Amino acid sequence: MLEQVDLDLKMENKKEYKQLLKESQLKLLTLQRTLVDNQIGCIIVTEGWDAAGKGGAIKRMTEKLDPRGLEVHAIAAPTADEKRYPYLHRFWTRIPKYGKIGIFDRSWYGRVLVERVEKFAKEEEWKRAYDEIIHFEKLLNDENYIIIKFWFHISKDEQLERFKEREDNPLKRWKITEEDWRNREKWDDYLVAVEEMLERTNTPYAPWVVVEGEDKKFARLKSIQTLVKQIEKHLEVKGIQIK
Repeated sequence: MLEQVDLDLKMENKKEYKQLLKESQLKLLTLQRTLVDNQIGCIIVTEGWDAAGKGGAIKRMTEKLDPRGLEVHAIAAPTADEKRYPYLHRFWTRIPKYGKIGIFDRSWYGRVLVERVEKFAKEEEWKRAYDEIIHFEKLLNDENYIIIKFWFHISKDEQLERFKEREDNPLKRWKITEEDWRNREKWDDYLVAVEEMLERTNTPYAPWVVVEGEDKKFARLKSIQTLVKQIEKHLEVKGIQIK
């Protein structure tokens, strides 16, 4: 799947980018009100390579929304207390209320990505997780949630450039860690895990959208435009009129 991604796609017209972004943000704000009125929850999953642009995309998705109806969860390694429960427990507790939007910066897919590659999870655990995740998302979909999943994709060379830029910029240095460099050394292992994840967990009710992230403007615009289209499609299927 990822071999077919065109990473040369760009948004070169800055004026057009700003106009299209503004239009999409206003549409998303309108959709947020419709979600509230109809008590529909929306779950947005963002995964991707380190430095692929998840944070910038999330910022553009959220900056014009009503913060009272929005939750952003930056998912890190599970705590000692969280490890006392089944794997998905800590995500169940973060599912947004009906009418709200919940954005996950990293998510339950960590089990079949970082935990698989770094061997934090046993083989039987991460293999079992595919079915667990599919059932988890199906249940949420059946319970009146919209689920949209993004994979932000960049090349290995582009990641290296962004890592170096972060190291050289005092205002961005906090974004780069030794763990990022260690993960980069296992790029090929992660690529295998990502490909399998995309293939096995792409469903009609919780589809994956691969975002070409080499050009940041293109990635930010595609992610928010896709988000708008997916929510509109869901509302149309339910016969709900957008105000």
